[in-house]
Amino acid sequence: MADERPPRLPPRWFIRTFWTLHRALCRVSGGRLGLWRPKPGKWGTLRLTTTGRRTGRERKVVLGYVEDGPNLVTLAMNGWAAPEPAWWLNLQARPDATVELAGTSHPVRARAAEGAERTRLWETWRGIDKGLDGLAARRPAETAVVILEPRAH
Repeated sequence: MADERPPRLPPRWFIRTFWTLHRALCRVSGGRLGLWRPKPGKWGTLRLTTTGRRTGRERKVVLGYVEDGPNLVTLAMNGWAAPEPAWWLNLQARPDATVELAGTSHPVRARAAEGAERTRLWETWRGIDKGLDGLAARRPAETAVVILEPRAH
């Protein structure tokens, strides 16, 4: 029987450095670099702007996403570390946010997928990332599947 080990992750410092540099690339290029739309069988990247739950300040983060009709779907995974990502905690407190995609920006409202919808969207992500279940098993709590629904300006 094969040994069922979780997929190997790079060191935490590497993950944090990579995403810091990615955010900087998006910022200095005005979003022209570092943001892309998903292609069949692949995810894209977006820049999410939330309002800090404690500070009330604007907070930006770059996330992977897939499309589900008009909705954008991401995972609240924090680089597979145990704590919930700050952007997800901010959205739980204040669900209205802004999403910047390659070439466009629009307001969204966030919510966690539940039940059959969560299962369906998790399966979509599993089809893209074969190691998803092994990575998610590293976290002490279930990884939230976050839906960003378009809202009127």
